[in-house]
Amino acid sequence: MRQSRVYWACLLAAVVLVGQAWAAGIDPAGEPMHRSIWTVRLWSPYIVGLLIGLLNCLALVISDRTLGASSAYATAAGMVEKTVPGGKPEAREYYRRNPPRVGWGFMLLLGVVVGSFLSAQLSTDFRPEWVPPLWLAAHGPELLPRLLTAFAGGAIMAFGARVAGGCTSGHGISGTMQLATSSWLALACFFIGGAAVAHMLY
Repeated sequence: MRQSRVYWACLLAAVVLVGQAWAAGIDPAGEPMHRSIWTVRLWSPYIVGLLIGLLNCLALVISDRTLGASSAYATAAGMVEKTVPGGKPEAREYYRRNPPRVGWGFMLLLGVVVGSFLSAQLSTDFRPEWVPPLWLAAHGPELLPRLLTAFAGGAIMAFGARVAGGCTSGHGISGTMQLATSSWLALACFFIGGAAVAHMLY
């Protein structure tokens, strides 16, 4: 087991070095790119895809788990309910099987948020926007419709992910790499639903 972990760690280091070499190259316009993989604004999708796949393999080898994020929202809801007087999340079968406490899924979701923020800061690409330009062009500068739409969309996506038993990471990454039929079907639905809603909104 230890040898396999060392193997995967070395493979990850090799991929990061490849990414570093790419980031130190020249972009298609002929301009020198950032010299550090941590400060480059746009990563190659091929490098990112390779890193995500390798990360998932590492997670499986080291912790016997694969990537997945949607369960963290259910965990957070249960943790919030525990703080409310009279709240008893353990009365539900789901929380009896999955106690609402900080675990790997919750920390993964937190890491995505923190990592995204740090990446934006390091690449000097961080700029708070309540109304993004695309929404502004299609629907105007009003903030409330933007917030309500974002909240409703997030709630529907979270509900759908729990009903489907996985999200774009659980099904789209972890499930498809295991050739699960349900995950490939879910992935197709993700694309179809996303394209349809984008067409409706923009």
